[in-house]
Amino acid sequence: MIDWNTLLPTRHADTYTRDRLPPSHLWPWFVADRPELDYPETMNVTQELVDVHVARGWGNRTALRGAHDFDASQGLAWSYAELQDRVDRIAHVLTQDLGLVPGNRVLLRGGNSPMMAACLLATFKAGLVAVPTMPLLRATELTTIIQKAQISAALCDSLLAEELNFCLTPGHPQHADALRHCLHFRSDDATGVEALMARHDSPYVAHACSRDDVCLIAFTSGTTGQPKGTLHFHRDVLAMCDLFPRQLLQMSENDVVCGTPPIAFTFGLGGLLAFPLRFGACSVLLEKYTPESLLATIERHRVTQCYTAPTMYRQMAPLAAGFKLDTLRHPVSAGEALPDATRQLWEQATGTVLTDGIGGTEVIHIYIASAGSDVRRGAIGRVVAGYEARIVDDEMRTVPPGTLGRLAVRGPTGCKYLDDPRQADYVKEGWNLPGDTFVMDSEGYFRYQARNDDMIISAGYNIAGPEVESALLQHQAVAECAVVGVPDAARGQIVQAFVVLKNGHSGTEAMATELQEHVKASIAPFKYPRKVLFLNALPRTETGKLQRFKLRQMNPGV
Repeated sequence: MIDWNTLLPTRHADTYTRDRLPPSHLWPWFVADRPELDYPETMNVTQELVDVHVARGWGNRTALRGAHDFDASQGLAWSYAELQDRVDRIAHVLTQDLGLVPGNRVLLRGGNSPMMAACLLATFKAGLVAVPTMPLLRATELTTIIQKAQISAALCDSLLAEELNFCLTPGHPQHADALRHCLHFRSDDATGVEALMARHDSPYVAHACSRDDVCLIAFTSGTTGQPKGTLHFHRDVLAMCDLFPRQLLQMSENDVVCGTPPIAFTFGLGGLLAFPLRFGACSVLLEKYTPESLLATIERHRVTQCYTAPTMYRQMAPLAAGFKLDTLRHPVSAGEALPDATRQLWEQATGTVLTDGIGGTEVIHIYIASAGSDVRRGAIGRVVAGYEARIVDDEMRTVPPGTLGRLAVRGPTGCKYLDDPRQADYVKEGWNLPGDTFVMDSEGYFRYQARNDDMIISAGYNIAGPEVESALLQHQAVAECAVVGVPDAARGQIVQAFVVLKNGHSGTEAMATELQEHVKASIAPFKYPRKVLFLNALPRTETGKLQRFKLRQMNPGV
């Protein structure tokens, strides 16, 4: 077994991230017992994702495609050699023009475009630490990230410059004094990234980092309102590529991928960038999309893998018959719980089985999943080989199969918060505790119940919100829904449903009663929502995750 629990010496000049790793007694126990994880002591993730393919003669293969305004014909395509050239030029800009040294942090701000991808890969290649941020973040949120990670430089899409400019303006309420440099890409400016890139034409030798050096700070998406910075090593980025996609998706150089999660989000970073590049495959990056345009992209580019959230699959299913989707082998769902009703709807519409998975920013990507013939109705799947998972009680004791409990997981990746006391809540006795309530059956299939703090206890009964949501989604009038528990004097809590109706249906009292009766007829009657509220849209993060805390704030009681 490879020892990943003793860190190798850092090869960073700026040791800010190494110095702010959690105390060793609060680390998860890292398990790296598979031969594909036998990485050298010094490495660079961009060298493994890009340079190796050029060296093996695959330089002419298409690496990235970009599409604009829903029309891929207006997009561009970069080969692996072209991607390498742009990455090398940007790395020179970062180190020569900006004077950055290994270990310095770089904020990246942009949508899913080839230039955003090249900037991210160049940051890794120069031995810097990338801090990618969601396009919709405002100056207040950006300032928090900049100050927390002590970021001195930023590469920003010119179309998203305004909010970051506030962080650079002395005297502005959101001024971030740590940030000293900002260059804009996709810009005609004489001081823009492209203009500076033109001055550099020599290859860039990848900085030889320790496999235990931080290359990425991924901030959580804020479903609880308080994002945390998660630290990931070079080895972590490769490990997420060498387990889930290799085992369950049988990924190869012949795959073409597309999807919706931002590459600033680890679901998107893996599925839309690191996974395809690891295998010499091609990624189609979409900055704007609708259900129709995503389906059109799958058809036009003969896509084999699609990554998006359950909500998008539910929206695409009724439209799927109008598109040729015969190449799509693995539609992957993650980011939030996949309702069984959505899985069935998609399969009936396309004949393709959704690959469900659960992962997390803290563990970087998917660690429990199911695909193809291994799918079991109502289950996410079994643990991905290379990880271990179990269900525990509040004292960290393993509970028998079929027993409700907390999910605990460990493997080659795990939680390492940036200087954050919440590390002690996430890691217990060497196990990562993602905060989910599960049941594992005797065959090792994990069935999601709810977030730990989303389990509803009403009159002594345990009620899992997702089960009620799945029942509601089977009603023909329901487009989206969410269920939370709200305080009740008599029952402790009651089930409250927030429902978005399809066009042509009205949120009347009669409709609320109809939905309640539908749930009673579908699952145990005590689980029905005693209160139904109708909304035009559910509150979600930019990554598509439901913000249940906002629903509780809308109506904290009855």
